[in-house]
Amino acid sequence: MKKMPNSVDDYIASAPKEAQSKLRELRSLIRMVAPDAKERTDYFEMPGYSYDGYDYDGMFVWFSFELPYVRLHVRPPVLQSHAKELTRYRTTKAILNLPIETRIPMTLVKKLVKERIKVMKAKR
Repeated sequence: MKKMPNSVDDYIASAPKEAQSKLRELRSLIRMVAPDAKERTDYFEMPGYSYDGYDYDGMFVWFSFELPYVRLHVRPPVLQSHAKELTRYRTTKAILNLPIETRIPMTLVKKLVKERIKVMKAKR
């Protein structure tokens, strides 16, 4: 049975070496946009961020890895509303896959996180 990470630091440390710096970068970008969000690993057993008092336990974004990608998870409809900007990336309804051998698109990641927070707060 796989042990659940106790912290985001544990999660990143357990990742393959080639993914760790990209995961730290995603973490930093999310924290820039949402510095007062609660950082946790108890939801989906991956690093996630939440604000108390909102639906879905206040969770609005997560990150993970699945080689050869680091992944940004945002609840729909955010990725769909940015489909044209995301054509060069592999996506699902709620996951943006970023190849670890390329630079993380910082502006795009921040924009997606900001929009997810906005959508979540508008539903309140």
